[in-house]
Amino acid sequence: MRVVSGIQPTGNLHLGNYLGAIRNWVRMQDEIAGADGSTKEEGGECLFFLADLHAISMAHDPAALKAGTLEMTAALVACGIDPDKSILFNQAQVPAHAELQWLLSGTARMGWLNRMTQFKDKSGKNREGASIALFTYPVLQAADVLLYQATHVPVGDDQKQHLELARDIAQKFNGDFCTEDAPVFTLPEPIVPAEAARIMSLRNGSAKMSKSDPSEMSRINLHDDADMITKKIKKAKSDADDLPSEVAGLEGRPEALNLVTIYAAITGETADSVLSQYGGKGFGTLKPALAEVLVDAFAPISARFRELKDDRESLDAILARGAAKARQRGEDTLKQTYDALGLVRG
Repeated sequence: MRVVSGIQPTGNLHLGNYLGAIRNWVRMQDEIAGADGSTKEEGGECLFFLADLHAISMAHDPAALKAGTLEMTAALVACGIDPDKSILFNQAQVPAHAELQWLLSGTARMGWLNRMTQFKDKSGKNREGASIALFTYPVLQAADVLLYQATHVPVGDDQKQHLELARDIAQKFNGDFCTEDAPVFTLPEPIVPAEAARIMSLRNGSAKMSKSDPSEMSRINLHDDADMITKKIKKAKSDADDLPSEVAGLEGRPEALNLVTIYAAITGETADSVLSQYGGKGFGTLKPALAEVLVDAFAPISARFRELKDDRESLDAILARGAAKARQRGEDTLKQTYDALGLVRG
């Protein structure tokens, strides 16, 4: 089992990232790797990367991207990603990602890319003014996982379409250029963890918590201290009604559902279990309790993050070691791809 997943190094890691993805990365890492970093299963490993090449598909500040890459590395390690158990690196240090994207561009089809909903969402009304990189972003995503012969890719609802594209590209490439018994690419399977929480904005329970939201009060950031977490939860949007005793009673109450979901996710309880404790009570009771469990859960992560974030030497070393391992893992696939296409490579 080889798991591959990435995250864009733009802005700070927030509660939605942690509960929706990163915590599950840590679980997968610990399930696959032994306590000493050796793999429980021969060939099994996790590769997690900072998607800095993806970040340049949109307008960006180069200095902020460089700083964000190092900050996100510190955040992932603080959350539990262990560079001795997993391979942690940034795309830019592994040129094979961009190289394979170009090699796969002859197989990907315009019609497939035209159906990608994220391009439509991100380009908005100015599709003609969007970068080519934004349009071909899903081909780079395909290269990200196919390069390493990923067997499994953790995906949220918004990424399922891109993984399906990666499978389509792999299948077509194998069919066009390989024999049936010697395909180049493994078709990756999605992992959609049942426990992955969908965390919404603290200001709007119908919108995902996002680092692109201009309001800092909409999210809990990894670097927020106890006072800031408490303040944000206290001011989080709610409603005037008491909490129901079961989840069905939260229908049509997105902000209430979000706060209960966060409490359940951070404590490992079910939403119904949370409501069995707080049903019939108001948000004046739930919010202080939620703030307390969040502060307790984030305290060790925040402390480790603050310790790491300014240690440029350690962060550079982590990424360099990870990139060296990633380059070695991807070399054979890249060679096979060149050979299958009939390209002469020195």
